Amino acid sequence: MSDRELVARSVAIERITEARSTALADVATVSVELDALAGRVLAENVHAPRDVPPHDYATMDGYAAAAADEPPLDVVDEIAPEDEPPDIGSGTAVRIATGAPLPSRADAVLKRENATVADGQLTTWDLAAGTNVHRRGTTAEADERLFAAGDRLAPRHAALLRDVGIDTLPVRERFAVGIVATGTEIYEGRQPDRDSAFLANLVRSWGHIPTDPRTVPDDPAAVRETIEDATANHDVVLTTGGTSVGIADHVSSVLADHDPLFAGVRLRPGRPVTAAVVDGTPVVALPGKPIAAHIAAVLVARPLFTGKTDLSTVTATPEHHVGMPDADREYAVPVVVADGRATALGHVDSSLPLYEDQFKPGLVAASTRATLADGFVLTETAIEPDESVDVVPYPAVE
Repeated sequence: MSDRELVARSVAIERITEARSTALADVATVSVELDALAGRVLAENVHAPRDVPPHDYATMDGYAAAAADEPPLDVVDEIAPEDEPPDIGSGTAVRIATGAPLPSRADAVLKRENATVADGQLTTWDLAAGTNVHRRGTTAEADERLFAAGDRLAPRHAALLRDVGIDTLPVRERFAVGIVATGTEIYEGRQPDRDSAFLANLVRSWGHIPTDPRTVPDDPAAVRETIEDATANHDVVLTTGGTSVGIADHVSSVLADHDPLFAGVRLRPGRPVTAAVVDGTPVVALPGKPIAAHIAAVLVARPLFTGKTDLSTVTATPEHHVGMPDADREYAVPVVVADGRATALGHVDSSLPLYEDQFKPGLVAASTRATLADGFVLTETAIEPDESVDVVPYPAVE
C-alpha cells in the first residue's frame, strides 16, 4: 500500500464523522424517558425550559443579607427551603437554612457557626457578595442549549435533565449494524472468526445493535453481493479482512466502486482500514488480523458510532526502549501498566516476547494475546525508558 493512498488518522476521523451525520439523518426519531437515555443519540437540540435554580439560595445554614450592609443588622425573619422569601430592607438580615431561597436584596450568607447574634441583631457581618450562595441559573439558564443534536447521552446526564424539568427526549433509533467477516478459511471453518464477536460487543458498548455476523469466501462476486446486500439492510456495515493488496483482498475493490472516504490510514497496526459510502450506507472495512482490526475500530470507526473523537489518557513510565519502524506513521503500542510503569506487550521482556528493541506491528497485530494489554501508547517516535508516556486505557475507547 503506497504512501499516497494513506491519510492521517485525523483526516479519516473527519470523513467518518461527516458520514455519521448523514447516517443519523436517515434513521427514525423516537422518544425515550430518562431511565433509558444511556448511549442514545439526540435527534434535536435540548434547551433548558427555565432558570435552574429559579432563585439564589443558601448553601449553608446561617444568616442572609446584602454584603454591602454594615452591622449590626436586625434579624427580621427565618426562611426554610420550602418558603417564599420575604422582602428585606437595608440593615436587616434573615436566618436561613441550607437550600432556602434568598430574599431579593440579599446576596451573601454568613455561616451560623461564624455568626454572633445578640438582642435580635447580627453583629458580625463582613462578607463578599456571593459568599455561600448558589446563584440563580447556575445550573442552567432559561433557553440555554444543554445538548446539541447528535450528542451521545450518558447516564449522568439524567440528573441534569431531571433537574431542569425535562422528562423525555427525542433520540435517533440505534444503528442496525451489519458485520461481515471475509476469508475462505473462515467461511469453510478452517480458521476461527476472531473479529466478529469483539466487533459486536463494541457496537453494543457504543450504543447500537449488531446483527448476526456473516462470513463470505474470498470470491469477488460473493464479496460484492454480500456487502451490497448488507448495506441494503443495515444503517452501518463493518467488514473484516480483504483490505490489503493481495490477490484475495476484494473488499477494497468493492468499496472503490462506490463513494470512497479513504483507502488506508497512517496507523499501525490498522493501516489497511478503508471506508466508503455504499448506496447511502457507511461501510468501514477493517483489517483481518484481530489486533489491527481492534485498533482500527477504536481509533477510526468509533466516531461513526459515538461522535467522540477525544482520547482520554493516563501517564505512565516505560520500562524499556521501543523503537518505531518508519517515520510519518502513528503507532499504537499495546502496554501493560502496573504501579505507574508501562511494559510494551510484545517486547522480549514481556509475557508476549515478539520483538527486542523495535516495535513489530505486523507480529503484534496477529496475536490475540495482545488483548491482555491495559491500553496502548500512540506515538510516532521511539518510546524511551523513564520518559513519561500517555497511555490510552482500553475502557476509554471500548
